[in-house]
Amino acid sequence: MKTVLDNYREIVIRRAEEYDLSNIQRIYNQGIADRIATLDADAKDEEMMKTWWAGHSARYGVLVAEFGDDIIGWASLNPYSSRKAYQGVAELSIYIDRQWRGQGVGRKLLGALEDYARHQKFYKIVLFTFPHNVAGRRLYQTMGYREVGIFYRQGILDGQYIDILAMEKFIAES
Repeated sequence: MKTVLDNYREIVIRRAEEYDLSNIQRIYNQGIADRIATLDADAKDEEMMKTWWAGHSARYGVLVAEFGDDIIGWASLNPYSSRKAYQGVAELSIYIDRQWRGQGVGRKLLGALEDYARHQKFYKIVLFTFPHNVAGRRLYQTMGYREVGIFYRQGILDGQYIDILAMEKFIAES
């Protein structure tokens, strides 16, 4: 049996292609069902994913993590704001297949996404997560993200108010 470290070396990070959408959708829907990473409450269908994909041009790219023939995680850069003043700031999304969480996939994927963001002339990445997402917070802190603050009662999920934690990282000079 391979160790996590051995598996980590065999994980390939690459730009996502449209044919990856079904796997991206599967992993995203796991995150929605698990209620640990998004305020989205309803599973995403194929049409919603195609619309999402259309919004991810070269600058706002999507990366996937592959192990063998399996997609085991994905990450994307998303527009933070349409205002020109924020063109150097991207918002982050990252989702890991349930079976691969806690095994270093997120760290490898996030590092590659930061490199991609620098190449696309972003100087800062922001993210919004649940304060109770302990594994996610640990990943972001390990990768140098700082906690900016909590938006209390920022959204509603399953009839309950949910707080959202904002984090940021400067990845390049402005």
